[in-house]
Amino acid sequence: MEKIASVKDESFREYVLNASPLRVLFTVCGPLALYQAMQQIFKIMDTLMAAHVGSSAVSAISSLTQVTAMVTALGSGLAVGGCIRISESYGQGDYEMVRRRTTTLYAGTVILGVLVAAILIPFATPFLRLLKTPEELIAVGVGYFRIEILSLVLYFFNTVYIAIERSRGHAKKILCVNLAVVVIKLGLSAIFVYVFQWGVIMISVASLISHAALTAYVLISMPGDEGAFRFSFSQISFDRKTVAPVLQLSYPVAAEKILFAAGKVIVNAMSGLYGALTVGALGISNNIGGFTTNLHAGTMDGASSLISQNRGAGEYKRTRKLFWWLMIIDVSIGVIGWICIYGTLPWLAELFARSKNQFDPVFCNMIVQIHRYEMMGYVTLGINSAVNALLLGYGYARLAMILNVARVFVFRVPVLWALQRFTTMGAEATGVTMMVSNVATGVASIIVMFPVLRRIKRLSREHE
Repeated sequence: MEKIASVKDESFREYVLNASPLRVLFTVCGPLALYQAMQQIFKIMDTLMAAHVGSSAVSAISSLTQVTAMVTALGSGLAVGGCIRISESYGQGDYEMVRRRTTTLYAGTVILGVLVAAILIPFATPFLRLLKTPEELIAVGVGYFRIEILSLVLYFFNTVYIAIERSRGHAKKILCVNLAVVVIKLGLSAIFVYVFQWGVIMISVASLISHAALTAYVLISMPGDEGAFRFSFSQISFDRKTVAPVLQLSYPVAAEKILFAAGKVIVNAMSGLYGALTVGALGISNNIGGFTTNLHAGTMDGASSLISQNRGAGEYKRTRKLFWWLMIIDVSIGVIGWICIYGTLPWLAELFARSKNQFDPVFCNMIVQIHRYEMMGYVTLGINSAVNALLLGYGYARLAMILNVARVFVFRVPVLWALQRFTTMGAEATGVTMMVSNVATGVASIIVMFPVLRRIKRLSREHE
């Protein structure tokens, strides 16, 4: 078979298959975890700037973030499935398939993004009503939502680019590029909100401009690329062999992300029983938790690709080593995150409870109250993240979907419903619900983990 990979791509493949597992995890997952941390800063700063506009703006963005996450899941699912299959072909040394899947993934993502925008932008208001978004939040945030959907067209494309670069081991490049995007986004948002005193719509405009900047960089740099990951119109192929394995992984990942976000929308709607401020406080609590869980997401993204590459090369024993080191790293992140947030939570909550120099002590106390429960799941979510990386790396996307959908629809929504019906708890019921779902998800992940590891061990013996 003709080798069309560049020397650099060949070198990285050898590194992934032969270097120390811990070293590989740090060099690939470290920058990706920092990238995810940057994304979380992105969200946090958005929320802080919305807080400057007013508490209703905070609640609107917190609520609509979950709605846009449902839509984002379509592109993210395609990117994850494509990345894992590309990594698998890369590990096998099938560079022709790497090129076809890379090129086709770009083309498919553009088509998907245009279709989503064409449907949702004109029908934004009825779509939000369909999801039971409170009318007062629709009034504040529908313009913001429309621009966010437009941004998603670019985001889908950019996400695929990042996923492909991740397959190639360009983690530092991903970090640097996204750091530039965050700087553009935050700089523009600060000017729009603090200098011109504009509203939440302009926060979304800043996001659109920053995504457009990354897309421009990608389009300019792509022609100079080389090897198996180079885009070529002649390589676009929607045949079964190229596309079917990608979709087989992508649709469970996308479905899981959509259902997970939908579950959060349901929880937000149920939390409205305690008032619109509770929705905002719960969203801020989730954002604070994101300082830890986004690091988990970064390690999961990198490790799933590494596991897939090693599996493609038949290195089953090595995939188990990668998994156990990942488990240690993710649990450590959870412990360190809990220690850091425990001491700084009142200060963080106070930041979000200030609007134009006016402090809202009720809102601040609500954030603290909710997150003191939610943070109890940091460690168990680390376990869940490591298990998800193993499942995705081995193509068990449906099992990962079941596990993460259960997190919301088995361990979260029914628990909140029960607390609302059978207890006299107030807003803290949302925090208790988050704690129960996050801890139970970790326990379920452990239960799922052992039979999967036994299967991998059996594959390893058969391969030997």
